[in-house]
Amino acid sequence: MLLPFLLVGIGGFFGAICRYVVTNVMKRLFLDQKPYGTMAVNLSGSFLLGLLFGLSESNEYNLLLGTGFLGAYTTFSTFKLESIQLFEKKEKNTAILFSLLTYSGGIVLTTIGIIGGKIIKGA
Repeated sequence: MLLPFLLVGIGGFFGAICRYVVTNVMKRLFLDQKPYGTMAVNLSGSFLLGLLFGLSESNEYNLLLGTGFLGAYTTFSTFKLESIQLFEKKEKNTAILFSLLTYSGGIVLTTIGIIGGKIIKGA
């Protein structure tokens, strides 16, 4: 009964750390205040969740990696906050591009991940 909570908690712990690392690496790489880190974690997380969905039939893996790790790694709330902040900074075009790339890219990458996972699982 306690196992699902432990799996989600352990996955979440590592997912949050990885998000922090990726976000900071992107800030250093681009030396910019644009939300490249948030977009990177959301897009890579979308792909990884699709891949996990395509590969896994195990509830334990889904709790650990999907709900826990990827739930903490990706960040919808930060994405929304940074979108609003771009609009407030009068960076309308950047805000629109950021939103479109994150939404549409996330859908495309999730789909690619699902297909890839099914291909790997079938191999």
